[in-house]
Amino acid sequence: MSKPKIAFYWCASCGGCEEAVVDLAENILKVIEAVEIVFWPVALDFKKKDVEAMPDGSITVSFINGSVRLSEQEEMVHLLRQKSQLVVAFGSCAHLGGIPGLANFWNKETIFHRVYFTTPSTVNPDRVVPQEKVIIENKELTLPAFYDTVRALDQVIEVDYYLPGCAPPPNLVMKAVFAILEGNLPPKGSVLAPNKSLCDDCDRNKTKPEKLTIKEFKRPWEVWLDPEKCFLAQGVICLGPASRTGCEERCISANMPCRGCFGPTDQVYDQGAKFLSALASLIDAKDEKEIEKIVQTIVDPAGTFYQFSLPKSILGRRKLEAIK
Repeated sequence: MSKPKIAFYWCASCGGCEEAVVDLAENILKVIEAVEIVFWPVALDFKKKDVEAMPDGSITVSFINGSVRLSEQEEMVHLLRQKSQLVVAFGSCAHLGGIPGLANFWNKETIFHRVYFTTPSTVNPDRVVPQEKVIIENKELTLPAFYDTVRALDQVIEVDYYLPGCAPPPNLVMKAVFAILEGNLPPKGSVLAPNKSLCDDCDRNKTKPEKLTIKEFKRPWEVWLDPEKCFLAQGVICLGPASRTGCEERCISANMPCRGCFGPTDQVYDQGAKFLSALASLIDAKDEKEIEKIVQTIVDPAGTFYQFSLPKSILGRRKLEAIK
């Protein structure tokens, strides 16, 4: 009897989700015993033509990490969707858009201008920028198209399940793999992590005052953080109230506040808006000028509240007209 076939693919992301697979350590041997990896270009020598030659639906599940930024990535995820019975959005970038999704506050023109012309280390007197096509010695060379807008995976193809996290913790990965192999799965469209907020599991929650108020927001490096006290009670932004649990509280355990990489629970549509509404109720002021002064202590509120979820948020992206 043939083993179930599994594929891994990496779109626009940092590579941490590929490391999450390696971080299974000796447990990866259990996975290899149970499945046949038929596509994993970051680790093994597979080509696009190998996938094209596979029968449609012959891959049991494709784990796709990263958001979709380039035409090549869009082409590959459509191909893997066609060849796969199931597709799992693996990690924050595929799930919500992730850190690359913050580029939606800009567009291709403004990003290229910054990267190739104005960064302190850039020396580009000829003002050369990447071209999709160029002719050199009568031969055409091509690069993938760089899109204006970063998209989460389900904004490009149909996704069956979501495995959240930056990166997903190994135990969650193992549970997902074997749930799929055993056919022990929740309804399609489910996030494969507990459907409750991080605060519900956080040991610091018991230190939160009954009436929590904030007169000034501080960044983690500006204060000596009490390793047992609620971050919000210390005036430090923590997205735990608006984020799903299941991450094993890795950041919290390292005395760093939650950044929201697991995304919202099923009851929340927009993670950033949910946290913003919660935060507004904590501001200890009634005077408009005083409120504005307190709000000004939040550095980059849009980037903070939507650090992982901008492409899937109500905002989606900043309007191009505003950029220009």
